[in-house]
Amino acid sequence: MLRSFHFYLLRCRPSSRWTRRRAGFFFLFFLLCFDAGCSRKPPASQVATPDPQSQIDEASLDSHARMVAVLKRIAEETLDTHLTLGNQADGITARINSQGSLPTPELCYLYFQQGMSRLSLNQLQKGIESLQISNEIAMQIHAPRADLNQIRFYQGVAHLRLAETENCCATNNSDSCILPIKGEGIHTRKAGSQAAMRYFLDVLDHPSGLPEQQYAIDAPARWLLNLAAMTLGEYPESVPEQYRVSQDFFQSTETFPVFKNVLPQLHLQTENLCGGAISDDFDNDGMLDMFTTTFDPRGQSKFFRNASSGKLLDVTNEAGLTGILGGLNALQVDYNNDGFMDVFILRGAWQKNAGLHPNSLLQNNGDGTFTDVTFDVGLAKVWAPTKSADWADYDQDGDLDLFIGNETTPEAMDPSELYRNNGDGTFTEVATQAGVDVRVFVMGAVWGDYDQDHYPDLFISNGSIPGNNLLFHNRRDGTFEDVTLQAGVARPYSSFATWFWDINNDGNLDLYVTNSIENVGVVAAHQMKLPIPAGTETMGLYLGDGHGNFQDRAVEYGLTAPTRPMGANFGDLNGDGYLDFYLATGDVPYEFLVPNLMFLNSQGKQFRDITMAGGFGHLQKGHGVSFTDLNDDGMTDVYVQLGGAYLGDASHDALFENPGFATNWIKLTLVGRDSNRSAAGARVRVVIMENGQERSVYRHVDSGGSFGASPLKLTLGLGTATHVERIEIDWTNSTTQVYENLPVNSSWIAVEGNPNLLTSAIHPGQQN
Repeated sequence: MLRSFHFYLLRCRPSSRWTRRRAGFFFLFFLLCFDAGCSRKPPASQVATPDPQSQIDEASLDSHARMVAVLKRIAEETLDTHLTLGNQADGITARINSQGSLPTPELCYLYFQQGMSRLSLNQLQKGIESLQISNEIAMQIHAPRADLNQIRFYQGVAHLRLAETENCCATNNSDSCILPIKGEGIHTRKAGSQAAMRYFLDVLDHPSGLPEQQYAIDAPARWLLNLAAMTLGEYPESVPEQYRVSQDFFQSTETFPVFKNVLPQLHLQTENLCGGAISDDFDNDGMLDMFTTTFDPRGQSKFFRNASSGKLLDVTNEAGLTGILGGLNALQVDYNNDGFMDVFILRGAWQKNAGLHPNSLLQNNGDGTFTDVTFDVGLAKVWAPTKSADWADYDQDGDLDLFIGNETTPEAMDPSELYRNNGDGTFTEVATQAGVDVRVFVMGAVWGDYDQDHYPDLFISNGSIPGNNLLFHNRRDGTFEDVTLQAGVARPYSSFATWFWDINNDGNLDLYVTNSIENVGVVAAHQMKLPIPAGTETMGLYLGDGHGNFQDRAVEYGLTAPTRPMGANFGDLNGDGYLDFYLATGDVPYEFLVPNLMFLNSQGKQFRDITMAGGFGHLQKGHGVSFTDLNDDGMTDVYVQLGGAYLGDASHDALFENPGFATNWIKLTLVGRDSNRSAAGARVRVVIMENGQERSVYRHVDSGGSFGASPLKLTLGLGTATHVERIEIDWTNSTTQVYENLPVNSSWIAVEGNPNLLTSAIHPGQQN
């Protein structure tokens, strides 16, 4: 994310008025300010260790109160330390005041920086004013066209963000920010988008001719011009033909029903920055609830209880969660095998040494409340920036262990961690002994038993440059072997969200890895059917054979688009038994406005883009994704946590409600006894007869992708089958249970060792 800030760098071309000395100075000045945040960031030692009095006060508290105190202190330091939420503007203003009033290149750059900093702090009007002054100075000093275009491009971006804030954020509705923008999504306050169009047209009408601006300025300006016109209800007629995005892009050739965003009708306060999303049954009433977090260290985690049929109620305070702040990602777990789902929150992502924050393990007390037990159980000894973790019983002792993928940078050399569950509610860190104390910039981490030996293996998507992904095979003796190269899963080399799944229902785990294009111009160029740079990486889709071998079949399956997903997950949208997936796209810069993407699995043979047909093309930056069934009708809905990394880039979440299909389903909740209680890692096979042919639907019990968490309760689509021939459950302890002749559209609980299925009227928390 922060690497994208380099695209804000104004190009300095030496000329009679623009000396080489000044060009070098401005390059260094701008790079340092935006990559380091221009914040008053204290040394790393001060960030990592609070003052002695704070340590004494915090250490004297119980675990929950101590975490609340620590998070409160971190929240108070945000303006001084945070790389995207910190207050850069005051320092830049002081520099401006020291320059005098004579128009100079230095002053031009300082006003530009001031404008961008004010925008990031949600001071949109002030930011626009600063950018206007920068533009006026650039004109006075006869700056090169490339520099004028850069300033004017961001003037357009600033006005477009103002338009979003005044319309789809202020009056959020079901049509807001959904491509193609229509109906109530068209802006009523039009000044922002009208101004944005003028600036983008000016940039496009006066190209700099510099190759480096093709994808940094030109392609994004063309793309955003079309979006701005659409928000005004003036697309395509108001866009000059030479800059117009083909209407074909917004008109899907696929036939698929629209999933309406129904979250505005629930009247929940979900507007926030990027963060995590979990859907699961936290109170064991049979209904799926929602838990969300936010990147903002000052932002409250939120718990929404499902009262009935998808009616969500905000019960954050009643659940004892007040003061549990921040977290870019979160996932659920029953870490103590008590039958109640707990929550793990990850913090500090993208912040280098300023992100040395503790994670949180929230224990579900079974009475509607949560207690932060992080300090008590041994998970607070290391504070490191992280955004990805996953739980699995890697040693097969019946309880769940935890891998945390930390972000190693030159400023913060933080190895990843592996915590072995001691079985008494505490953990022991064993990453070095196990051989997984890797020092890479972990983007995603997931467990999966890809060779079917009942011991979960570990895959890590790596954002280090250079660097490949990592696949660790479980040796079944507490250690792991790096088999990345022989398995052939090293690319994409700039990857992000990832997961194990079974896309063709052959019973073998496959592996998906998203690519991570840095520049919105490349993504936009692809969507406008323009050339993209040679060597641009695309997604990785590796089909497994169940014996440890993989083949990359992304091209064959139609996954060739450059994307920039942050959150992502998978599930069965139409109930045909094949897994589809959603990419929640975006990046830090305001201009990174591209639609989130939905791909439909066509009988395990290909993926088809149904973004526009299904109404999934939300433009706001997406993160945590959960495929869930909040209204308990057997059809999969999609919850997306939305928002960027600046205060001015907050957004409301979205809940895409499934309109229903002529397909059947069965629901299964697995309860382990010898295996871990939540049955994470178990494999389920459902055998059905459809159109006179026998076929199988396979699922593995997990929360899905590495960014966003779906329920561990399985909803299996059965296509048009009218009954279930049999269900086979392969527990992680190597035992198998079989159940035969079951009705469709029914919900069941399978308890390990019990030969009879239980009805869903009895919930897992009640089973001994």
